[in-house]
Amino acid sequence: MNVPAGSVLTGGCVELLSYEAPASRPSSPLLLSLLVVVAVAERPSLSYDTSAPHTSSPVQQIPIIRDERVHPAADGTYSFDLETGDGIVRHESGGPGGAQQGTVSFTFPDGQVFNLQFVADVNGYQPQSPFLPVAPAFPHPIPAHALEQIERGRLELEARAREEQRQSSSQGQANPSRLYGQPQ
Repeated sequence: MNVPAGSVLTGGCVELLSYEAPASRPSSPLLLSLLVVVAVAERPSLSYDTSAPHTSSPVQQIPIIRDERVHPAADGTYSFDLETGDGIVRHESGGPGGAQQGTVSFTFPDGQVFNLQFVADVNGYQPQSPFLPVAPAFPHPIPAHALEQIERGRLELEARAREEQRQSSSQGQANPSRLYGQPQ
């Protein structure tokens, strides 16, 4: 079926569409000037010397209630305690060799208190919190259907190896095995 350009096929019928461009209006120099002013005024500054643009929504300032720091000593020991007005509490300390330990706590909007303790040392980062996911114990029990498939595969490999052995002995020559296994 040939459908003319500018038409639409709907429900088995061809409907011809027509489009008329709106009548053009002469541009007003005032309108053009206003557009240029708006475009220039809304252009963000690309300079690092200017402050960040302010949004129309109010920004809530959270006070820092406690900020105690012991800057790193020659042996690498340091510590800091930080508490903000919205309930965030952060403590961390470290010692020689790069070992660190600390805590973080804050309150979720639903009222739950999040607590995290951590140690970071030669054994890696070790966080502890009831909010962290816990992996299942391993080794977990293997389902019976999986054990059946493993056994079936083992029996098929043994049968194939026996068949290759039978074929190579009947032909009087040793063919290399296509299966890898323990040395005999």
